[in-house]
Formats: sequence, structure tokens, C-alpha cells
Amino acid sequence: MTKTNPGKLAVWALAAIALFALPLLLQATGSNSWVRIVDLALLYVLLALGLNIVVGYAGLLDLGYIAFFAVGAYLYGLLASPHLIDTFPAIKAMFPNGLHLNIWLVMILAAVVAGVVGMLLGAPTLKLRGDYLAIITLGFGEIIRIFMLNLDRPVNITNGPKGIAQIDPITVFGFNMGQRHTLAIGDWSYTIQPVTLYYYLFLFFVILSIVLSYRLQDSRVGRAWMAIREDEIAAKAMGLNTRNLKLLAFGMGATFGGMSGVLFSSFQRFVSPESFSLMESVMVVAMVVVGGIGHIPGVILGALLLAGLPEVLRHVAGPLTELTGGRLGPEILRQLLIALAMVVVMLLRPKGLWPAPEHGKSLAK
Repeated sequence: MTKTNPGKLAVWALAAIALFALPLLLQATGSNSWVRIVDLALLYVLLALGLNIVVGYAGLLDLGYIAFFAVGAYLYGLLASPHLIDTFPAIKAMFPNGLHLNIWLVMILAAVVAGVVGMLLGAPTLKLRGDYLAIITLGFGEIIRIFMLNLDRPVNITNGPKGIAQIDPITVFGFNMGQRHTLAIGDWSYTIQPVTLYYYLFLFFVILSIVLSYRLQDSRVGRAWMAIREDEIAAKAMGLNTRNLKLLAFGMGATFGGMSGVLFSSFQRFVSPESFSLMESVMVVAMVVVGGIGHIPGVILGALLLAGLPEVLRHVAGPLTELTGGRLGPEILRQLLIALAMVVVMLLRPKGLWPAPEHGKSLAK
């Protein structure tokens, strides 16, 4: 029978209390903007954990990962908005009150569809490595974005550059997370904002993804992925089916992206192709690399830092713009500061901010 360390239990309890109280404390400042920033940071953590399966475990450099994010977002947008009803009379006749599917059903559907798309996009790249693999996946990611951008004719499915609006907020067991809810006990009352409710929902999926990532890492499949990452030829010589394992890595990573897309779509209540640009894919890859490839705590740290850093630097870019007489816009300066911060981090910590305790050959190069 294993003994429980009281010190570890205390740390876990304090961490749980801090995570629960964080949005409430931020909401108490009178502004929901910081809670919204934390919500988006949690979404990026989900994306980074999914990409870590492909890049960190299997060693496959994927620069088109944001495509699976787009698949999940558009899938929920189509199933939870009036767009299909307004476009197709046959669907309106079948569902006069609109399509309002259960969120858990949509999550499963998005995971399956994104996983299938991930394997379809990964199949032509199985014999490619390194830079060639990165270029091909980059192209696939842009193909999906352009596909969403132009699929408004001859039949309007994605509404093209206008995007899909009026998307339903998530409802969990009849509890609408897009509305304010007031808790009242006697004379005391407290109003919980929608961004705070979404924080707890995102946190639930982040914790679920962390547990799944650790289980995958310690499983036979996870060890097989790492063997392919270290030396694919040796792994193949040992009898591993590298083809199927690579496809599984692409598919499993894509499911995380698809579920993240559903959460993003319901949170924003609007999706358009501009949200899934190449820069987003590069940012998610940077989160995995800066945090520590293949190390789950490092990936989480990298995602939180790079998701929150732009908003923190927003307050720094304003005064710098004034110093330059307005010649450099705050957005340009903000991107410059982010790039400089990433360069400094990679120079000082080339293996990431929080690398794995044991490094293979691929991380030591």
C-alpha cells in the first residue's frame, strides 16, 4: 500500500484553491479583460498539449496544426448557429427551431472529425522528415484556411470571409454559460460573469488533457512514439509499425485541436478564417519549443507565457510608441518585443524553459 506524502497533498490543495479563486479575484478588479486573457491562455494550453503529441512525442514537426483548430471551430459554428437553417431550406424544414446539439455530442463529433482530417493530412507526409515535413504541413494548414475562406460559393457553407456569427454559448446540463448568474444567500449576492464560467469549463478540459497526455506518455504507444523520435530506422528494425504510429500521432494530436476549436467557437460566438492564420500555428509551435519539447509542465508554462506575454507587452508598447513620436505603431513594437523575448529565452535556455529531465538525441542536437 503506497503512502501519501502530506506535503504533496498540501501543495495540490493550495494549487486547487488558487486555480479556483483566480478568476474570482480577477473579476473583483472590476474588469473582465484579465479573466478573458486567462481563458484564451487555457485554450492555448489545450492546443500546445495536442501539438506536443505530434512534435514532442513523435518528433514530427507540424506547422499546420491550426487547421484542426479551425475544423472544430467551424463544425460547432455550423451546428450551433442559424447559418445552415438560413442557407438550406431542407435543414430548416427538418429542424424548425434550429440545430442545438448537446455539447458533449459535438465534442465527440469534433474529436472524431478532426482526428480523421489529421490522419488524412498526415498520410501523404509519412516518408518526409525535418524541413520537408514542416513545409508540407504548413501548406496543408493554409489549404484548410483558404478552403474555409472560399467555401461560400456556389453553395454558401462557411460564409467565406464574413465568418459565422450568432453561435450559441455552451450549455452544460441545462446551465447556460453565456449568461450571468447571481448567487444569493440572504442579503449577500454575487454575480458570476460568463468569462468566469468559461474559465472553469476550460480548466476542466485542460486538466483532462493533462491526464490523457501523461497516460499517453507512459503507455506502450507513447514509448513507441519516442522511439520513432529518437531513431526511426532503429524503431522500424525493432518491429514497430512506424507508419501506423505516425498516423496515430497526427490523429491523436488533431483531436485536441478539434475540441479546442469547439470551445473557442462557443467562447467567441463568432468564427472567421482570420482566426486561423499561419501566425497562429507558428505561435503554438513556439509555445511547445520555448516551454520544453516533450515535457508536459514545460509545454504548459510555454503556452501560458506566450499567450499572456502579448497582453502584458501591450502596456509597454504604448509608452515606447510615444518615445518614438508615433513612428512605430504599438502593434509593431509589441511583435518586436515578443520576438526579442523569444530569442533571449532560446539563447539562454536552448532546450526550453522547463525541459524534460531526460533528453534524447533529438533534444540534444
